[in-house]
Amino acid sequence: MRFKSRVLPISALLTILLCGGGRAALLGAKDKIPPVNSDDPTLRLYNLLDSKLGGKLEDFHLLADTSNDPQNPGQVQQHVLRVDYDKSRAFGKLRIVIRTVDQLSPEQLKTYTTKEIYDFAESDSEKFTKTDPGSFGRPGDVYFRPASPGGPLGTAQASDEVQARYERYVTQHILPALEKKASGGAGS
Repeated sequence: MRFKSRVLPISALLTILLCGGGRAALLGAKDKIPPVNSDDPTLRLYNLLDSKLGGKLEDFHLLADTSNDPQNPGQVQQHVLRVDYDKSRAFGKLRIVIRTVDQLSPEQLKTYTTKEIYDFAESDSEKFTKTDPGSFGRPGDVYFRPASPGGPLGTAQASDEVQARYERYVTQHILPALEKKASGGAGS
């Protein structure tokens, strides 16, 4: 009989918790997600993609910024981006994959499409997966980078520097290119 007397109070407690007795405590502990500013770059991008491009974007490639190669001083490299978006995805609506190539000559820019340049790079330099509008690093956002140069991507911390890079890619490269595409300009 002693066994039954211990089981009953434990099972009663579990039943209360499962049926909602502990619900108020759980809701109070949940992190509050701050509201998104109407000028947020991701919100602006999502609005553009939803209103002008039907809420879907597949394999959109563009050339982005140039920077000095940290492993080869004096050499300049260029970032090539692939952007995918699908508003119907619950997780990872926006995916931005960055690859790096040596700076392109004017002849190469005339000869190859942006997709061909992206494919030529072969390995990813970093990847941003974004779910909801707001600054990068919110719940549902994942940042990937290789642990070693040319290695496979793995998850990494979304530092302030990563957040700034994400915002720069969106505001300086992706939004202007998609605005041009939406207005009937060229795009890949």
